Amino acid sequence: MPVVQLIRLSGGTATFAELRASASGRAIRKALAAGSIQRVAKGVYALPPAGDPDAAARAQGGVVSHLSAAILHGFDVLEAPPATQVTVPRGQHRRASTLACHLHWADDVPALDGRTTKLRTVLDCARTLPFAEGLCVADSALREGVVQRDQLVAAAATLAGPGSARARRVAADADGRAESPLESVLRAVLLEAGIEEFVPQWVVQDRTFSARIDLAHPRMKLALEADSFAHHGTRSALARDCRRHTNLTVRGWRMLRFSWEDVMLDPGWVVDVVLRALGPPPHQAAAVVTAIRRVRRPARGV
Repeated sequence: MPVVQLIRLSGGTATFAELRASASGRAIRKALAAGSIQRVAKGVYALPPAGDPDAAARAQGGVVSHLSAAILHGFDVLEAPPATQVTVPRGQHRRASTLACHLHWADDVPALDGRTTKLRTVLDCARTLPFAEGLCVADSALREGVVQRDQLVAAAATLAGPGSARARRVAADADGRAESPLESVLRAVLLEAGIEEFVPQWVVQDRTFSARIDLAHPRMKLALEADSFAHHGTRSALARDCRRHTNLTVRGWRMLRFSWEDVMLDPGWVVDVVLRALGPPPHQAAAVVTAIRRVRRPARGV
């Protein structure tokens, strides 16, 4: 796992021993040399402080955009960009500046207070990021209520050029019920594999029990949980999760739990496990039963 991600998982700082448990000494030294991490005390490492995005944008005569604008708007992002992302008018050249930035060019840049509007920010991220990362931003914007789904779908439909098809797909699949970036990525992994019908934050409730499931397949009573150590790393959380799991099981639900490492580093395994749990599609299952019956049918005349 990249050193930067290890530090993020550790809450922003990590000791050398913690990093060495999952990364090589060479990888740590390389991250230090590149400036992507910094030593804040003996044997303790952290991410470097982010530069001033507004200053970087002003230096280029543009506006803060894409992931950098998403962060300023308070949207969830899977990973912060290594440098401030700035959009400038098409044809404008990069200006000499000591402030690092990644430039984008556009003919029309709707902006407010030095950054792209919330709707434009979601569309920019959807166009330029991988599907899962774009879905994270879009889900977050819908959840906060600052962008409406109909508005997002309609705006995406007007786009043309590179990334427009991806943006339309993100708009179509965005869901404000998603509660975390990891949950959004898990749903994106399933959607990219053609696995549908999973509903975010499904409520299971009766007279004596109530629980919400990160992603639920109501017809198959299959529950998927995107587990973060930050929310499940205490004794009380363990006891609560055990009781919840048991209560769902006695009500006929099967639960699959996936860690950050599962979803982010081994999505193929996640897809395989979910498909195994769902079983073959009905038409395939019928074909299997027919084939078994044919094999078992005794030959005529025996």
